[in-house]
Amino acid sequence: MRYKVQLLLILSIFSFLSVFAQNPSGTEAKPKEKGSFYFTWGYNKDWFSKSDLHFESDGEDNYSFTLYDVTAKDLPKVDHAFDVNLSIPQYVYRFGYYFGKNKNLGIELAFDHAKYIMVQNQTAHVKGTIHGEYMDKDTVLGVSFVKFEHTNGANFLMLNLMKRHQFLASKNNHHRLQGVMKPGLGIVIPQSDVSLFGHRQNNYYHVAGYIFGLDLELRYEFRKHIFVETGFKGTFANYTNVLTVGDARANHHFWCMQYIGAVGYQIAL
Repeated sequence: MRYKVQLLLILSIFSFLSVFAQNPSGTEAKPKEKGSFYFTWGYNKDWFSKSDLHFESDGEDNYSFTLYDVTAKDLPKVDHAFDVNLSIPQYVYRFGYYFGKNKNLGIELAFDHAKYIMVQNQTAHVKGTIHGEYMDKDTVLGVSFVKFEHTNGANFLMLNLMKRHQFLASKNNHHRLQGVMKPGLGIVIPQSDVSLFGHRQNNYYHVAGYIFGLDLELRYEFRKHIFVETGFKGTFANYTNVLTVGDARANHHFWCMQYIGAVGYQIAL
């Protein structure tokens, strides 16, 4: 269902832009080119820094403790990239606009569906109070103690500024190789799957913090409409209010390096 809604949204946007890009007067005069709009779809591979996870609850299960230097991994599921449901892997999509005739500056709305999974059964230092008992020792993070995942997405939503530089172009201008720099910031919207002391809760999507970063990519354009982008993106994400189990909350922050590959379609306006 989610995939069908995304596909319908994309097709609707393309239909609108195709009509908008036509010459409304019906004459043969070519309108002045104002800029270009584009859409991209692709996938990402992620690497996360170690993170300190803090859990806190004022309910019946009163606790406040921190797991230090926790390691985590992603879950790209590249083998699902060719399935009917394109949203199973770690996908990305972008809506962007390059200004003016030269189209070297632009703005972009970017969404990265990245999965953050705490490695299970690792040993980490635990410090704090759990059920009235103070704890300050190394502990194996088994599923009966804690399991922590943003598996339906760590979900980075960012607004990027863009600067583009052309390296090479063919004589007929049908082939172009460009470099693109994209600094940006935004919010994180995770859906977190958490187990604490044997109780599990798969939470709903919510705004949990903020993110900023820099994307450096190579862009190959074929003729006027089709292009491919690939490159690396570095981000800092701070999850200040993660839903866990019951009324409990968690917070953590990490650095993330992403490899991104995407294909796109652009329309001159």
